Formats: sequence, C-alpha cells, structure tokens
Amino acid sequence: MTDHLFSPRSFRETTVPNRVMVSPMCQYSCEPDGLATDWHLVHLGSRAVGGAGIVMTEATAVEPRGRITPNDLGIWSDEHADALAPVAEFVRGQGAVPAIQLAHAGRKGSKTPPSEGSETVARDEGGYEALTPSADVWPYDRPKPALTEMDRDDIETLVGDFARAAEHALDAGFEIAEVHAAHGYLLHEFLSPAANDREDEYGGSFENRTRLVREVVDAVREAWPDDKPVFVRISATDWLPDRESWTVDDSVRLADRLADRVDLVDVSAGGLHPDQQIPSPGPNYQVPYAERIREEAGVPVGAVGGIVEPAQADALIRNERADLAILGREHLRDPYFALRAAQELDAEDVEWPVQYRRAV
Repeated sequence: MTDHLFSPRSFRETTVPNRVMVSPMCQYSCEPDGLATDWHLVHLGSRAVGGAGIVMTEATAVEPRGRITPNDLGIWSDEHADALAPVAEFVRGQGAVPAIQLAHAGRKGSKTPPSEGSETVARDEGGYEALTPSADVWPYDRPKPALTEMDRDDIETLVGDFARAAEHALDAGFEIAEVHAAHGYLLHEFLSPAANDREDEYGGSFENRTRLVREVVDAVREAWPDDKPVFVRISATDWLPDRESWTVDDSVRLADRLADRVDLVDVSAGGLHPDQQIPSPGPNYQVPYAERIREEAGVPVGAVGGIVEPAQADALIRNERADLAILGREHLRDPYFALRAAQELDAEDVEWPVQYRRAV
C-alpha cells in the first residue's frame, strides 16, 4: 500500500497510527514550579481526541533554569513526572502516542511570556540565570539577563540533566522523547557559530560545535528504552546568509552523524538571531529543508511550516518528502484537524470517538 497521511508508521517498537503530529507549542500555563496543570491535560488531550497520531508536549525543561519563562513545563523531578502522568495516560487512551520534548532555553531563558513582551525577569522577581556557550555573544537590545558562560562542569551537569529528565519522562508514561536543539535555545546556541565563539572542544570546528548535541542525544538514548524512539528537533538554518552561521549543509552533516542514534529528525528553522531573514511564509515553506535532509542523510524526517490543509499534508507523505506532517498553529485553530482530514481524504478505518459519532 502506498504511504499516505493515515498509514501507520513504526519507529522501533512504537507504532504511530497516522502521520499527523502535534508540534511542541509553549502554553505558558504553569505556576512558577514547572508542574503540569489541568490546562495541559485538556490542551494535549483534545488533540489526541482530535485524531493526531503523535501528541507532543511543549518544550519541557530538564532543570529550572531551562525554562523559557517561569510559567513553562518542567521534568526535573518525580513530582513533575507525577503531574504529567495523567496527560500521557489520557493521550494514549485515545489511541495517540504521547511524546515529550526535552529542552533547555539557554540564553533565551528567564523571560516573561510573549503576551507580556518577552522581557527579562529579574532575579528578585522570580527570574534565574541563563546558561550560554558564550556570554559575550548577545544580539538583543532588550536587557541582558544574568548569563553564565558554561564551563566543563556545567556541560557535564547538563548532559546528566537531560538523561535524568528522560528517566522522569519514561516514568510519566511517554513513549517518544525528543531532544530540542532548535530555535535559538541552548543546544542550538552551541551548534551555531553565530552564538558560539568558544575556543575549547565545544567551539570552533563543526566537530566541536556539534559535540554537546551528540553527547546529549547519546545520554537520552542510553536512558530511553531500546524499543522506544528518540527524535531530535533542529533548526535547519539560522536564516543568516550575511554572516557565519548554521546552514542546511551543516544540518545534513549533523543528521548523518545522528542517523544511527535518532529515529527521526524534526526539521524546523531559525529562532537564533533577530537579524534572521525569514523567507515569505507560505505553504510548505520549510519543507525543502526536511526533504533534503531525508534524501542526503537517509534519516526519517518530520516537516513543519505552513502545513494547513489535509491534501497538502497527505501529499508530503505520498510524495516521500517527509515521514511525518507536523502541525502547530493549525492544531491551535482546529484540535480535530486529523479527524477532519480523514473525512476530506476519505481515509478508511479512521473512526471518531464514540462520544462524538452522532455528529459525523
């Protein structure tokens, strides 16, 4: 049978019922403790009821300073795992695969939510120091947070934080762990020469700048069961053509290096620098990055960016441009995108929840 949007796909021993994934999207809805709330249960649960094959949490911090804002999710303790366990259980109960994105905000941490201007939160107002590979590389005009340039001990601690977060996520019942190395957050900062001017083994050459991402992926892979998949999200390009930066060529090389350790590369772009030159957003505007990585690195990929229509998402799979169609904003507009898509595409064997069938 030809692959299509509603064909199942196995990653290791985890079978995803269809190729629709809910993209990680920050909700800024925790109290300043990183614990999941009823909002997360209803928000993520609704997308599972809506038929998505994979429902992934927002960026979930591996330690307190890893939150973008004090209102972001965390997964650094048993208490955080206990708070997220009902979410994973409900998502699984609807036939979807519960997934979690493990993240560290780096220099973009200790901010107010975007609705409040993304301003730096002072330490005496609940803020925290932000970790960075290079404290002097700061492109923003807004007040600079308290930055800690990471030394070897900090890096070793960080790798351990990701591994322990993976263990907590497993205890919570998640089946896919994604390492967040995109959008200008800490791991992406190490990757890009536009944010990393270190002179040690974590800076300079491609080999050195990618070292931390490879170490974190290794640590998560070791902590995660062999029969469950690990994904990694990257920004394929910094969109900084006029300066030394992270490029699509670099992303292909990194994906090739990770191909034996990760089960899918979730391909996004940008987010590192305010001078980025974003192409005019339109349908599939980031898909060519995913397509190239899939072809040249030989690794499964998820595509994002301007995917809004069922036929469009289906074509990505049918034409072998991507292995997953990952939708963010469209899932905010329509939690039931996948069920609507199944109707429009006349997909067989896709059923609405019994509670809702009277409306079909």
